Amino acid sequence: MKSVDRQTLQNARVLVVGDVMLDRYWYGSVERISPEAPVPVVKVLREEDRLGGSANVAFNVASLGAKASLLSVVGEDEASHKLEGLIKETGIEPFFGRDDSLKTTVKLRIIGRQQQLLRADFEATPKHEVLASQTERFNELVPKHQAVLFSDYGKGGLAHVKDMIQYAKANHVPILVDPKGSDYSRYQGATVITPNRSELIEVVGEWSSEEELAQKSQQLREQLSLDAVLVTRSEEGMSLFDDQGCLHVKAQAREVFDVTGAGDTVIATLASLMACGFTLRQALPWANKSGGIVVGKFGTACVSFEELFL
Repeated sequence: MKSVDRQTLQNARVLVVGDVMLDRYWYGSVERISPEAPVPVVKVLREEDRLGGSANVAFNVASLGAKASLLSVVGEDEASHKLEGLIKETGIEPFFGRDDSLKTTVKLRIIGRQQQLLRADFEATPKHEVLASQTERFNELVPKHQAVLFSDYGKGGLAHVKDMIQYAKANHVPILVDPKGSDYSRYQGATVITPNRSELIEVVGEWSSEEELAQKSQQLREQLSLDAVLVTRSEEGMSLFDDQGCLHVKAQAREVFDVTGAGDTVIATLASLMACGFTLRQALPWANKSGGIVVGKFGTACVSFEELFL
């Protein structure tokens, strides 16, 4: 694999754009079943807040040693201020648009007996006016960065992603997209999109062989004028489809503890290395290794420079 220079990585700047979330964990003990319904009663003993959504992607970029900027829309609420506090501890530079009527997305997970018992989501869609102002901010930020990463969680924060991609492309900046939904036309012209297996099936349908997967992926790539499609396939590894054909890397053999946020780590690694001048094919083995490391951790987690490159 191509070696990574720490100083070069520290000078690389990645602009992450997308839906930020607060990942909230309540840990507790379970000793009885509720008399009100057949559900466990969790006595909460500890609470923990983590960066989620595109904030976790930016945190992954920063953890590797690159510089991360984060452009998003949040509400004027407790969750947004908690997010800002966590972000200040990471070195990420935030550019938040605020919508007074918006409820900042929170994913609350209740953990008991070492397993997730319940997840409750709190969310809303930001106003069009706030999103439009963020597009103007995006145009100002793009020339200062060596890669742009769109982290789409389908919460409404990337309503203008098509225009943003065209602007970044005109500035000759690599564009990486973690996609969402069944309509990928909005990502037209990006450098690479990184759907997982189930996300790709939603767009191109099932495949019965590696040849059919390659055919469907290459067809999608050509339809959307992409440089590449990277399919993350869990235990089957990753497959990159570009104008050179297919490059497949096997999954790193290790115990899988939690796959939450693994896709965030993979695309953050790709973006960080492409900001350093790596090609997709040069960055892919490192991204695969980073995904293998992070699934051995609980919840949304990150990989450090030392863990990945030393």
